[in-house]
Amino acid sequence: MSRIGKLPIDVPTGVTITVDSDVISVKGAKGELTVPHLSDVTVALEGTQAIVTRKSNERIAKAQHGLQRSLLQNAVEGVTKGFEKKLEVNGVGFRVSGGGDQIEMQLGFSHPVKYKANAGILLTVDKMTITVSGISKQAVGQAAAEIRSLKKPEPYKGKGIKYADENIRRKAGKAGK
Repeated sequence: MSRIGKLPIDVPTGVTITVDSDVISVKGAKGELTVPHLSDVTVALEGTQAIVTRKSNERIAKAQHGLQRSLLQNAVEGVTKGFEKKLEVNGVGFRVSGGGDQIEMQLGFSHPVKYKANAGILLTVDKMTITVSGISKQAVGQAAAEIRSLKKPEPYKGKGIKYADENIRRKAGKAGK
């Protein structure tokens, strides 16, 4: 049995889960998310918990068991608390401005770099820190990865955009005489 899949999902008050044949809708205080309903698992609502069970012991059913539970748990957490990722911009002359759904950055190129986020993603700038927040874990992670890819941190001076909890392995520079 899947260690993740067998755990029940606690559904807090104010969150409603609607199970259809092809999608599962999760509504909460922050918004609404839909999760695909995978074919080899069933989702049952029992009181204040949602329980995911698989229909058979085939390999694909075992794989989908944990996946369906994780997707549903992330949707419940997203509509109640939301998700956020923090990015740090390091470098001499690097600047970040803007907010809302668009930011503008000076990253050492000859031109400013503009990034516009997709719907449902909020970007906030505080000095040299960019916070990406939203209700969809996948969308928040994708937006943060796209911003980081604009100027990845380099290993010699650590200049670039990195996640707040990321450690950059530094290399020694040129060996002198």
